[in-house]
Amino acid sequence: MLYYVASYFMEFFGPARLLRSYAVLITLALYAGFVITYFFLPKFYKYLPSDRGREFTLNAEAAKGKPTGSGVVFITFFVLLVFLFTPLHEIQIAVLVLTWITMLTGFLDDRSITSWSDYKKGFYDLLICLAAAFALYFFNDKVQSGAPLQFWLPFISKPITIAPWLFISLSTILLWTSINTTNCTDGVDGLSSTLVLIALLTMGITFYFILGHKEISAYLLVPHLYDGAAWAVMTFALSGVLMGYLWHNAFPSKVLMGDAGSRALGFYIGVCVIVSGNPFLILATSSIILVNGGMGLLKVFLLRFFKIHIFEKIRFPLHDHMRKTRLWSPTQVLVKFMILQILITIAMIGLMFKVR
Repeated sequence: MLYYVASYFMEFFGPARLLRSYAVLITLALYAGFVITYFFLPKFYKYLPSDRGREFTLNAEAAKGKPTGSGVVFITFFVLLVFLFTPLHEIQIAVLVLTWITMLTGFLDDRSITSWSDYKKGFYDLLICLAAAFALYFFNDKVQSGAPLQFWLPFISKPITIAPWLFISLSTILLWTSINTTNCTDGVDGLSSTLVLIALLTMGITFYFILGHKEISAYLLVPHLYDGAAWAVMTFALSGVLMGYLWHNAFPSKVLMGDAGSRALGFYIGVCVIVSGNPFLILATSSIILVNGGMGLLKVFLLRFFKIHIFEKIRFPLHDHMRKTRLWSPTQVLVKFMILQILITIAMIGLMFKVR
């Protein structure tokens, strides 16, 4: 909104032109997100449900009784800030709405007396992911102009054309995976939010400095993302509110994001990866999240539906295994997982953008 309002005031007040700068909007969105969440999130504690304690989770009693579901607060702040600071198109509006709906389904689970069943949550996830996949395809500016949709991949210099059915199928799977692995990673104070923050900063920088820049994207042989700067503003706005939440969630936490936060964050990371045009970027943003939460999902899936036993001696999520068998403290889990993710992110970004 400010981007468009500035055009009316530039004639009368010169500095208003700064609000037409994406760099300025990114900065304002990031800091506003942090400040608003830092100051106002604690005021909502009394309205949030209390954590029930996760079954089969180490030290579940430590979290029991704390306010949870705070994602309903900071994700709502994120949506409002994006409308304020970002020049939006149809595709971004659709993503914002679906991110909020994803948060809402998680919050309804957080506040329910008994936790939703896996099948109920999976059904809602599937509907949201399908809706997002269709929106990301049909609201894409290239598709609307009649051009084919393309992915750029590591080790291949030329982009490849993606059939609509394949794009929608891959997008649905990636989004569902990102939602659920991020949700499973939320079990140690500050862990999920820190790993997600690394992912968001990575994608925000990628959107603004690489994909959204004509010369740099051409040099690196990747398709230029016309509204890459707008996606960067959105991503940094979410980074800001997540920093504000992490301030209160750092060990020992005072508040938990619940499914309301983790599911919405996982959904948005998946969206960013799809929008980038390279589904393999999920390895750069979320490798530790995929291993930490995804292997547990795979283990349960194979056991429940095929009676196949794997990783019998490994406890999942992996952070529980490290705490039980290696006796890592919550701080050690956080710092070591964070270091591993940063190392992987730097390596994967270099590999994907330079080895083409």
